Amino acid sequence: MNQSEMWKFDTKVIHVAQTPEQWHSGTLPPIYQTASHRFDTAQELTDVFAGKQAGYIYLRLRNPTNDVLERKIAALEGGVGAVATSSGMAAVTDTVMAIAGAGDEIVSGNSLFMSTYLLFANVLPRFGIKAKLVETTELSQYEAAITDKTKLIFVETIGNPKMDVPDIEQLAGIAHRHCVPLVVDNTLASPYLFTPIEHGADIVVHSLTKFLNGHGSAVGGVIVDSGKFPWPLEKYPDFELSTVKRPDAPFLDKVWREIHINFGTTLAPMHSFLTVIGLDTLALRMERHMSNAKILAEYLAGHKKVRWVNYPGLSNSSSHEIAKRQFAGKGYGALLAFGLADQQACFKFISNVKLAYHLANLGDSKTLVIHPYSSQYVSFTEQKRKELSIHPEMIRVSVGIEHPDDIISDFEQALKAAVG
Repeated sequence: MNQSEMWKFDTKVIHVAQTPEQWHSGTLPPIYQTASHRFDTAQELTDVFAGKQAGYIYLRLRNPTNDVLERKIAALEGGVGAVATSSGMAAVTDTVMAIAGAGDEIVSGNSLFMSTYLLFANVLPRFGIKAKLVETTELSQYEAAITDKTKLIFVETIGNPKMDVPDIEQLAGIAHRHCVPLVVDNTLASPYLFTPIEHGADIVVHSLTKFLNGHGSAVGGVIVDSGKFPWPLEKYPDFELSTVKRPDAPFLDKVWREIHINFGTTLAPMHSFLTVIGLDTLALRMERHMSNAKILAEYLAGHKKVRWVNYPGLSNSSSHEIAKRQFAGKGYGALLAFGLADQQACFKFISNVKLAYHLANLGDSKTLVIHPYSSQYVSFTEQKRKELSIHPEMIRVSVGIEHPDDIISDFEQALKAAVG
């Protein structure tokens, strides 16, 4: 075991993949803002294209700045490697398209980020891929939905915006009994709170835009391969070449070679650089995010003008016990939802916050509020919104790292203005 593998997370997140000796003693990686790379001889370029020699050819294929970010995230998640993508949705799409094709099925929890839900429900069927959406925390529904055509199981570590928490170890067991990989979107937890691969997941995806970046300055995604799934050729025959080209990580080879570079889902080097900067403070930020979220949730739960609060850290949450065990008491995430009297009250609340920002993002250092029913889910039918627990009286909060007293003071004055 090398020294970096012995480091605690707080140290690893800062120092892993740091190579100042390759950066003219700089402590941050250079931004290689170039579309292509020059070669001295024709043979050299031939060898790099053939994989006989390491090197960089073209930004859509690989980039040195992106490589640093990929190595960092892979180390934090405990994977054998990673591919950085242009967005979190690119990471989800690339992953599914690398594994499933026309005539195949996937099984997913239904508590999903809005765009992931639309991808699964509306877009994949156009490519002949059927997505079966089941209740996220009901393990028996996953088991019942799996058929010989199932190619993967997908789930989010913490559902958005339901805040429900599935049992990852149990889901991994179900997936592996049926010889399919478990894909986990770990965006809301971050590897600081939870590492799905340690609990049996095979592939992890993130939106880098959120907690990993931390300051809302860049958009990106990442796919991490555990290297543990066997990819049996009788079920995944199109993995044959990948098992030869990269036996330690066939999926990583396939998603990069067939999907990522041909769909053009490359992450901009500047966005990689900004995310690397954000990662330095991930541990500190997540501590404060989660501490503040619990304080705010308890304040709202005791407020006479608040009808309900949904946060896994509250003892009355249906996900509290699994979250407490799965996250080892470290925290419960930084998102929560709460209900007011009606949509009008929500609008008044949002119009009156002064510290919190009203925008469509999460994971920023600033506290963010949104009314999902009338924004992200505005195109959904009323029935579908009910099925997904998207209520007109609900506000979602991404709790920032400001002083908790100031967050509560802001919410208090906004509640007073919103609810008589």
